[in-house]
Amino acid sequence: MRTTIHITVKYFASIREAIGHSSEAVQTHAATLGQLRNELAARGGAYAQCLDSAFKGKTLRMAVNHDMSDEDAVLSEGCEVAFFPPVTGG
Repeated sequence: MRTTIHITVKYFASIREAIGHSSEAVQTHAATLGQLRNELAARGGAYAQCLDSAFKGKTLRMAVNHDMSDEDAVLSEGCEVAFFPPVTGG
């Protein structure tokens, strides 16, 4: 099993509103961004609704240390992860 790492998770826009806070410190065994997303979604409630891999049929946007990333991005001790809702508009 992977060692526990400490990261900061930030939530933006409608995700922040649904979850009820803009950031949190998280201890995780997740090695990748996708694993972290799944771990957080497993909390249920607003986390599951907002972070599910099929966010209302659109792609959830994610970043690690201010770089837009996909689910295979590797997490490291002290990194900052951000979740953004899909971009909408016309």
